[in-house]
Amino acid sequence: MNKRTFLKQSGSTAIASTALGTALSGIGTAIAAENATGTRAGSNRGIIYKAVKTNGKLTAGRLAKLKELGFDGIEGVSPGITDKAAFMDMIRASGMPVHGVVDMVHWQQRLSSPDATVRAAGQKALAQAVIDAKEFGASSVLLVPGRVGGPDETHDHVWQRSIAEIRKTIPLASKLGIQILIENVWNRFCVTPELLCDYIDEINSPWLGVYFDIGNVQKFAPAHECIRKLGKRIVKLDVKDWGVKNGFCKLGEGDVNWPEVRKALKEIGFSGWATREGNDGGHEHTARLMNELLDL
Repeated sequence: MNKRTFLKQSGSTAIASTALGTALSGIGTAIAAENATGTRAGSNRGIIYKAVKTNGKLTAGRLAKLKELGFDGIEGVSPGITDKAAFMDMIRASGMPVHGVVDMVHWQQRLSSPDATVRAAGQKALAQAVIDAKEFGASSVLLVPGRVGGPDETHDHVWQRSIAEIRKTIPLASKLGIQILIENVWNRFCVTPELLCDYIDEINSPWLGVYFDIGNVQKFAPAHECIRKLGKRIVKLDVKDWGVKNGFCKLGEGDVNWPEVRKALKEIGFSGWATREGNDGGHEHTARLMNELLDL
């Protein structure tokens, strides 16, 4: 399925609804049983690196605690860190790297906005996020490219407008060695992995990839199936769980089939950062759950 086929098929929403209705259930129980056997081998240790998201307001104590719990790094923000020099001094002292930054204005200053002034502001913010990522020693910027909504921001509008703005930023990203990674979110854009493949492939740059959110996609299709379809386009992971009965939830309590996710990640040869977005009742629980579910 390519973009044009998708836009002609009004049945796509029905397909998503069917996937939602047939989503896997009871996976949390299966995971608990698997962990109870003590069979976790740590096969992804040194291959997948676990991190947490931050709002930039960190303390040396929090960083030390994260390191003690076995986290490999953190993800920062842009904008949102006012004293960058002090921030980097603390990061260096902690030994906890910043692996990426999140573009924090991409929802408001959308690259898909019908207002050219807003699009220009969004592109400027994206460029600054790339610069900040370089300054922080990171390798990527997480980006939501737009939002489908109304006659002035259709799927085709989001597609064309966001690509134009991203292409303006790619030379800078290439110069600084920072990848722009598109996250799959509930923005009604590229809701199937086939569409997201088409979108990434149309831009056709090594400086663009996918920041795959495991929980976000589960509403529409099993995460492990989407991983296989996106393949090498996936550069980093957002680690979340989602279920028909309890929505976004603690890891292992939704409908994500974690054994199949691990299998799919092995099949595509994934190696890289996996960042928890959400709350498991404390970082101690998050560290344990990520270790178990991702076999770290």
